[in-house]
Amino acid sequence: MGTDFDEGGRGAPPEPWAVPFRKALSLRGRPESRLKWYFIWARRFAAYLSGGALHLASLEDAEGFLSTLSSSPGIGAWQVEQATDALTILLGSVFGQEWARTLRIPAAPAPPDVPLPNGEGPVERLRYAIRCRRYSIRTEDSYVFWVNRFLAFCRDRSVEQDGDAVRAFLERLVIAEQMSAATQGQALNALVFYFKHVVGTPFGDLGEFQRSKRPRKLPVVLSREEARRLLDAVEDPYRLPAALLYGGGLRLMEVLRLRVKDIDLERRQIAVRDGKGQKDRVTVLPERWRERLAAHLVEVRKIHARDLELGYAGTTFWPALERKYPGAPCEWPWQYIFPASRLYVDPASGKTRRHHLHETALQRAVRFAARKADIAKPVGCHTLRHCFATHLLESGADIRTVQELLGHSDVQTTMIYTHVLNRPGLVVRSPEDG
Repeated sequence: MGTDFDEGGRGAPPEPWAVPFRKALSLRGRPESRLKWYFIWARRFAAYLSGGALHLASLEDAEGFLSTLSSSPGIGAWQVEQATDALTILLGSVFGQEWARTLRIPAAPAPPDVPLPNGEGPVERLRYAIRCRRYSIRTEDSYVFWVNRFLAFCRDRSVEQDGDAVRAFLERLVIAEQMSAATQGQALNALVFYFKHVVGTPFGDLGEFQRSKRPRKLPVVLSREEARRLLDAVEDPYRLPAALLYGGGLRLMEVLRLRVKDIDLERRQIAVRDGKGQKDRVTVLPERWRERLAAHLVEVRKIHARDLELGYAGTTFWPALERKYPGAPCEWPWQYIFPASRLYVDPASGKTRRHHLHETALQRAVRFAARKADIAKPVGCHTLRHCFATHLLESGADIRTVQELLGHSDVQTTMIYTHVLNRPGLVVRSPEDG
């Protein structure tokens, strides 16, 4: 049978149910390469029970866990299906729970363009309220995740959904789960929206409660020479989008969502549409990469022409805008500048389309390039945006100009880069330098 393993595959798991669980998985023909993930889902369910014994888990516990998982950001339908299979085998075969046979995969949420009636459950009404205000799908997934967590918290403790429950829930995130200030703030924002727009009774001032301390951290910034080495080490097809992260100060998703119409090669400008906070802005197109970008667009146009010849439905598009302009997804100006290498079937319409590069692919490419270039700093895609701002300020650019190029609402956000310049504050020399 081989040795049992933990989530990283480095040794035998300490749980008493691990060996029979592995045997049950093997008897049911689950592939060896997938067993690690079945253990991961089992452990996540055990953590969801907050220390409760697995043999005492109920059908409501399992359904609540799977429902929370299905609405979690970054969790795909296949992962929910795999987790359902893992719990069915674990609870049914290992712990002998008869009800485990009735465990079903939670229904997927409706596509974003389908309006949901107010008469549905609280999560459905939450999605409806979010979509009415045209929030991003990432915000929707995040808010649904935290509201689901809060509802489960209230149900487990049989408490009213009010300000006291919100305060207790937020304190639990910090005390029991040791979550960061940003995570606690995200949960608070989700619950403020839920009570205001779904429940209809804002909970008001929460008073004093345990808040996670937000540490003051300076952004990691590379020198100009390190930035060049990093970009030279990034492999194609990721070098050009990485160069725009640095050369234009773009965020990760802003560069991936660029369409042909957003690039002005003659004026050397990049138009960022519907950026963070649903704001548009214009930033600079680096001259060094202008010709390479023009050559790249020629190749993208060939891909687009082949897609049209094969009868594909073009690029991804906003449903309401496609109803108004049905031919727009196939038009050249609306195509992504950095298209995905593979096509996909839109689950809402059933049409075959071409999306943009996935963000995780670019993130991996940048991290790998940092190791390849032997840069001894924690480097990610957002590091290049930090470098853009800092190097502009070092060159004498006005702080307000940098603020506009970055798309910051408050100049105080941009001011953080003044603390990482080569000459902090006044020109100060170390006493060691005489």
